Amino acid sequence: MKFAFSSNAFTKYSLIDSLKEIAQLGYQGAEILCDIPHAYPPTLNNQKIQEIKNTLDKYNLQISNLNAFTLFALGDTYHPSWIDPDKEKRQARIQHTIDCIDLAFQLGAKNISIEPGGPTNLLENKMSRQQALRLFQEGIDQVLPEAEKKMIKILIEPEPELLLQTSIEFVEFMKNFDSKYLKLNFDIGHFYCVNEDPSNLILRLRKFIGHFHMADIKDRVHYHLIPGLGTIDYNRVFKTIKEINYDGFVTVELYPYKENPIEAATRSINFINTLDY
Repeated sequence: MKFAFSSNAFTKYSLIDSLKEIAQLGYQGAEILCDIPHAYPPTLNNQKIQEIKNTLDKYNLQISNLNAFTLFALGDTYHPSWIDPDKEKRQARIQHTIDCIDLAFQLGAKNISIEPGGPTNLLENKMSRQQALRLFQEGIDQVLPEAEKKMIKILIEPEPELLLQTSIEFVEFMKNFDSKYLKLNFDIGHFYCVNEDPSNLILRLRKFIGHFHMADIKDRVHYHLIPGLGTIDYNRVFKTIKEINYDGFVTVELYPYKENPIEAATRSINFINTLDY
């Protein structure tokens, strides 16, 4: 397994400076935020894309994932979502995902991660859960052909209080599809927050896993902490990841640490280097 750090903690830095810092701290990869202020596709041209590729080459840095989850350029962390009652907003999310698939193709990235539908508070008095699931399925049906054509994996990332929170909900949703380009972004902390055991899930969901997100969690409250500051047993988690012969990236995702991302990234890699797995 290899370790990366997400640029979404570095939003006070340019993407180029973020990649430089992440590489110099000893990470093998970087997850690139496909949103403002980093790599929102409509703001990129061929020159900027080439600059990103040149920087990755210069620092011998790989792309672990393209983060297509947030959309502050048009809304916020979750909006516009796949299940927004407004069709135009849903289409904006769909187009953003298609744009991110194209960006991944241009950058040579293997996968993008997306939100699991949207916030469940949209369901109150607006639509049933089944209606929301159908809208999410219809959205995936629109973007999946593009992913298959360009051989880019779309990774759904279950999260507390969103349409897909648990492993059961994720697996049930995946029954609607049969594509090797629709998989799981396994966020270790997210599953821990909804009272699931990440190590057991890694074994159960191994055929779906395309990438891991890593942060620590305390008392199962959804707040990303520097690894080592919470209650997740990462020695056990990493031993299980090793057990399934996963050779991809585990990306540390610490967006709450925007004021001190270098410190957060440094403490994270130091913690990882202390683990015995």
